[in-house]
Amino acid sequence: MRYDFVEEATFINRPNRFIARVLYRGWEETVHVKNTGRCRELLVPGCRVYLSYSDNPDRKTRFDLVAVEKERRGKTSLLINTDSQAPNAAAEEFLLSGGLIPGQDFVKREVRYGASRFDFYLEKGERRAFVEVKGVTLEENGVALFPDAPTHRGVKHLEELCRAFSEGYEAYILFLIQMKGVRRFVPNDRTHPAFGDALRRAAALGVTVLARDCLVTPGSVTVDRPVPVQLGEKK
Repeated sequence: MRYDFVEEATFINRPNRFIARVLYRGWEETVHVKNTGRCRELLVPGCRVYLSYSDNPDRKTRFDLVAVEKERRGKTSLLINTDSQAPNAAAEEFLLSGGLIPGQDFVKREVRYGASRFDFYLEKGERRAFVEVKGVTLEENGVALFPDAPTHRGVKHLEELCRAFSEGYEAYILFLIQMKGVRRFVPNDRTHPAFGDALRRAAALGVTVLARDCLVTPGSVTVDRPVPVQLGEKK
């Protein structure tokens, strides 16, 4: 997926989860943050960020903050897409290209099942599959982690995926890591142990847990290579 117009800026601060202040072309600009997560390890004063321009006259801000360069001691900086809408857009391209089920007959977004709404529903002959997508922006020492904040909605999705699998559907949870350069994916038990427990239960019951990294530029996100998933046991 691509943004039409992207500009570079310098992050100043984040007054609340919806907006940030940046230095853009020598002027202070208020921008919309397209991620309600904490992103504390990413949005630090002075970091380089990338803004997507919108010409919608009804908006209060001209720009969306969509990517950050994360500085790493002794290493090159890591470009991370932080747009919470990007994973589903990139995943749709990936699924339509046959990345999960080659030659699928049907792909539909936002399909209700039980008490949840899954991101994608796929068909291939007699095969029926639900796919839930989670964007991952948290990286620690080359390890990608999810979530970066408690997600009771995420636990609910896993429980519904288990139910769908028990009723004959294929069930997948796809963690899209919005960066390159990670060695593996693990659930973030430190931040939300209930999600990690639910993910391990789902995997044990037959839900397929997948992780893929992404090729990220300031103006695009493309699903790329598989990343090893390490569920382990809760410490």
